Parts: sequence; C-alpha cells; structure tokens
Amino acid sequence: MTRRLDAALRPPGPRGLRANGRAARALMTEPTRPLDELSARYGRTFEIALGPLRLVVVGDPDHVREVLATDLDAFRWARVMRNLGFVVGSSSMLVSDGEAHRRRRSLVQPGFARRRLDNWVPVVVAETDRLVAEIVGSAPGEVEVDLYALARVLVRRIVVRVLFGTALGSRADEIGELLEPAMSYGSQPALRQLPHPFPYTKRSAARAARRSVDRLLDEEIVRCRTHPDPDANDLLRALVGADDGLSDAEIRDQVVTLIAAGYDTSTAGVSWLLLRAVASPGVWDGLRTEADAWLDPDPQRVDAAALAHLGWSAAVVRETLRLHPPGVFAPREATRVLAVGPYRLPRRSLVLWSPYLMGRDPAAWERPLEFRPERFAGGSLADARSDPGWAPFGRGPRSCIGFALAQMEMTLIPSRLAQRLDVELLRPGIPAPTGMVVSRPGGGLPARLRNRVAPDRTVVPARRR
Repeated sequence: MTRRLDAALRPPGPRGLRANGRAARALMTEPTRPLDELSARYGRTFEIALGPLRLVVVGDPDHVREVLATDLDAFRWARVMRNLGFVVGSSSMLVSDGEAHRRRRSLVQPGFARRRLDNWVPVVVAETDRLVAEIVGSAPGEVEVDLYALARVLVRRIVVRVLFGTALGSRADEIGELLEPAMSYGSQPALRQLPHPFPYTKRSAARAARRSVDRLLDEEIVRCRTHPDPDANDLLRALVGADDGLSDAEIRDQVVTLIAAGYDTSTAGVSWLLLRAVASPGVWDGLRTEADAWLDPDPQRVDAAALAHLGWSAAVVRETLRLHPPGVFAPREATRVLAVGPYRLPRRSLVLWSPYLMGRDPAAWERPLEFRPERFAGGSLADARSDPGWAPFGRGPRSCIGFALAQMEMTLIPSRLAQRLDVELLRPGIPAPTGMVVSRPGGGLPARLRNRVAPDRTVVPARRR
C-alpha cells in the first residue's frame, strides 16, 4: 500500500483546519455531545484530521468488532495514555504495551478468581447497609442527599475492602481523601494536564497525593509479607504472593490503577442506574420485589447463589451500561495501516472506539434512546457480552479486568437500596453527561431518601427456593 492513502479510503469527517480543530477541542473536553453531533452528520465511524494526525472515532458496531478482534500488536497504548500514567504510574497495566502488559495482566488476573468474587458478595451488601444506616438511620423522617456523592463513598469503601481486606477497610474514606487530588487531576481534559514542574498547582497536588498513597501501600506490602494469610481474599495479598511476581513499584501501580478504574467508573455506573431506575416507572418496584425474594436481611447470608437470581437487576445494569457506559470511548494508537470496514487508517492514527455510539446505534437497537431493561430480560451476561452493540467493558485481552466486580456492585447496590429505601428525585429529567475520562450525570443527583416501610414495618425475608 502506498504511504499516502487514497482519500476515498478515509472515513468521512469535517474538512478544513478550523472545522477539524473545533471538533477535536469539543471531543477532548465534553465528548458526548460532539459524539452525538458528529455521528449524526458523518456516520458512526468518522475522522478528525489535524495535520498529519488522524483521530478516528469508531462507533459502528461492525467496525468496533473488527478493531477489538485485531491483533494487539497492531496497537500501542503507552503514548496515548501517558496523561493517565501520571496518576496510575508508568508500570500500570493501562499504560503498558506488548509483553509488559501481558505479564502484568496475567499476574493480576488471578486476583479476580471466582472464589474471591463470591466472597465479595456479602461485602458489597454489608457496606451498602452500613451507608444506609449512616445516612438515614432508623428514623421515619426524610433526608436530602446527592445520590452521586453517596454512590462515590459507597463504591470507594467497597473497592478498598476488596483491595485490602478488613485491615484497611475502616480507612477507606481516608484513602479516598488521600487519592482524591490525583483522581480529580486525571479526570480533567488533556489540555489541562500538560506536564510542568510548578508548585502549588493541581499537578503538584496530584503528585503529592500519589506519594502519600505509595507510602501507605509500602506499609501494607511489608505487612502482607511479614504476616502471610493464605485464607485472605484481598487483592493486595494476591499480588504480593504471586509466583514470579510483580516488583513493589509494579504492585503499587496496579493497586492504584484498580482503585482509580474501579472507583470512578463504578460510581458513574451506579449513579446512572439509580437515576434511570427511580425515574422509569416500575423499574425501582421491580428491583424491590426481586430483592425481597432473594436478599436476606442479614448481609452475611447473601451469597453468590442469591446474586445469580437477580435477573431483573442484571437487565437494568445492562440497559444502563448500553445507554451510559462510564467510558464513552477508549483510545489506542495504530502501529500499522489498518483496515476497518471500507476504510484504511494510516499508521499512528489515534483510534477511539466508542461503546457510547455502539449502544445508541438505531441499526443495532430498537428505539435506542429509550431506557427499556426488558430488552435484556431473561438473558445471561454471556448473551449480553456477545451482542455486537454492547461492549461497555471492552473485549479480549485489553477488556476491563475488573468487569465482574463492577457488574456485581451495579447489581447488588441498587437492589439493596430498593429493598431498604424509598427514593424521590428532586430534579426532573435526565441530566447531560459530564466528564472526559468517565461520563457521569452532570450536576449530581439530588434526591430525598426515607426508610422503606413495608406493610408489617419489616423487610420481607428472603425466600429460599
């Protein structure tokens, strides 16, 4: 193939420096609106050209399937993710390429073994109950909250318990506060993350936050080695005890990666789900009825078998992730000329495949902008993951390593909240999404909560079937 590609083989897109510049700036600031506008004009796979740079958004489900099925050696991630690397570390899986990525992922993957996942089920429910008790207590009155902020606290606590076990579970809020400056910095548009050495800036605060968390992690790594516990379920011990394992620096980077990825994305997912479930007639009641049947009042008696029976909740999760994937696109850089559908993408193209556009494609989904969990009712997770228009966690060796934990959180948290609380949204409509790295409801989710009062003033006990 000639070095200069025939224009007929290029994806459609804006023409002219000014139009391309505006499109790129919009896409790299608040991406959902420009994704909607550009895809409506040019189709679900389109190109933004900035001189020699080709930024190609791939949102057609057939084209995404081709990208995700292409050999990993056709792409690299380190350069396009370098801003994120400032927060998660240079040896993070997210910013690793080739053999380094394969090695690190293979050593982290056993930490998400089915045995551990099953043992985390009561952890999720117990932490949900604890937060409910803190927020509304046992009083019959009402309390006004931001559901997004509530979800953020809850998910942070769960992630810390999963990563560190009970030893640091009580310090989840402290760890979240330590890491918050780095998380906030990493969620900014790329143009606000240009490297510089100046003190008293958001970048210097992020750097200091990461050093503080590293010191805490070093203490925990030493404790894990000094006091081994073969029965522990936390991920840190799994990483420390791995054969032919990771260096201490690599362990720190993977743990921060898992906190950052699991914390922000799951918070966004839970928030969108709570919003949609409360706003959509019958959905919250369906969650409640199912939870009453399968979730025991005692969180320690809620197990993986109970989780498996939450079919309506699972359908609500999948529909939420179809419409509101926490990551609206995922970048990778082409290392060679690529064929995607009828197009040829030059080497060094920045390829942004988009689960957001896939999930809203009218060719793949009937009435795609409507929230209709029943479209997934009765199906399994395997069915959803094989659907060509549904890929919120990605697919293959670069898919989200913690997708099973995220699914568990998004399934159990709303079910337990529906079982325990009446929720009234205080702002009508569906807010516009906001966020560059993670798409969350703009302006928060103000709501009024009250303890649910069943006819006998008790939670209906689970029925063992």
